[in-house]
Amino acid sequence: MSPSSTSGAERPQQGALDVEAPVARYWPEFAQAGKDQITVEDLLSHQAGLAWVDEVLTLDDALAWDPMIEALERQTPHWEPRSAHGYHAVTYGYLVGEVVRRVSGRSVGTYFREEIAQPLGADFHIGLPDTEEPRVAPLFGGTVGRPSGSTAAPELDEQVRATLRQFMGPDTVLGKALSAGGAFAGEGIWNTRAVRAAEVPAAGGVGSARGVARLYAACIGEVDGFRVLNPEQVKAAATQRTRGPNTVILNLDLQFGLGFIVPSSLLALGGANSFGHFGLGGSMGWADPDAQLAFGYVMNRLDMGLAGDQRSYGLVNACYDALSRS
Repeated sequence: MSPSSTSGAERPQQGALDVEAPVARYWPEFAQAGKDQITVEDLLSHQAGLAWVDEVLTLDDALAWDPMIEALERQTPHWEPRSAHGYHAVTYGYLVGEVVRRVSGRSVGTYFREEIAQPLGADFHIGLPDTEEPRVAPLFGGTVGRPSGSTAAPELDEQVRATLRQFMGPDTVLGKALSAGGAFAGEGIWNTRAVRAAEVPAAGGVGSARGVARLYAACIGEVDGFRVLNPEQVKAAATQRTRGPNTVILNLDLQFGLGFIVPSSLLALGGANSFGHFGLGGSMGWADPDAQLAFGYVMNRLDMGLAGDQRSYGLVNACYDALSRS
C-alpha cells in the first residue's frame, strides 16, 4: 500500500495490503453486523453499503474519529455488499482511513503526509496545520450558503435552499451520505477551523490546484524522482469495478475503480484509461496515463454540480485541445 519510488529503497509497507482480502483481516471489529465478507475492494469501490451511519453522532464525535469508527463497526449495511454501489461521500474516508491506520500504525493524515505529500512536495493536507490556516479561502455558494456580506437577493437564496432540500434533505439518501447520517449537517461547518484541522479524509482535504495536479501526476509517472503508483497499480486502480446506477448519486451512471471515478456515459473526460475524482461544487483531479496529462482544479465558489461543473469541464477540454494542436 506504500507509494513506490524508482529512486529509493522499497518501503516497509510495500505489499502489506491485499485489496481482495476481507476488511476484517486488518480490522477485526469491522466483521460485526454481517460485514465479515466485505473486502477492501468493496470499500474502495463504494460497494459496501455503508454510505452513512444510523446512529446519532455529533460533529464533535465525527471529528474525534473513534466514535465514527465504532458506529461503522456496529452498522448493518444499507444494501447487500456488491449487489449495488453508492457514493460513500463522507464515510469512505473513515472506512479506508481505518484500514490504513490498522495496516500502517499511523492515522491516514499522518501516513499521507509522511509517505506521499512531503516526499512529493504536494501542497495538500488531510488535517490542516495551524500554520496553513491563513492561506485558506472560505467556501461559499452551493451547499454552504452565501458569503458574509453578500448582496444576493434573499428569494434567490431560498430557491437554492428549496432545491437542496428536495435532492439533499436530511431524509434523502444523498443527504444522509453527504452528512454521514447527520454528523456533518450543520450549516457553515466546512468553513470552521475545527473541521479543517481534523482528519476527514473523504471530504475535508485542503490544498491547491497545483497540489492536486502534482498528486495525480505522480500516480501516472515520476515527479522529481518520486512516484505514488507503479503502472500495474495504475491499471488496477483505473479498472471499472462497478456497474449500473449509483444508488446514492441520483441513480446516475457514475462508476468507480479502486477509489477513483472512471469514464462512463456521465463522465467521459480524457481517454479510456483516465481516472480521477470530483468534489462537491466543481473541484476535481484527473489523470490520463495515455496522454501523460494530470490536472487539478479547485475553487471556493461552489456550484450545484455533484460531479464537476462547466468550469472544470471547460478547463479539461482546453487541455486536450492544446495537446491536439501541439
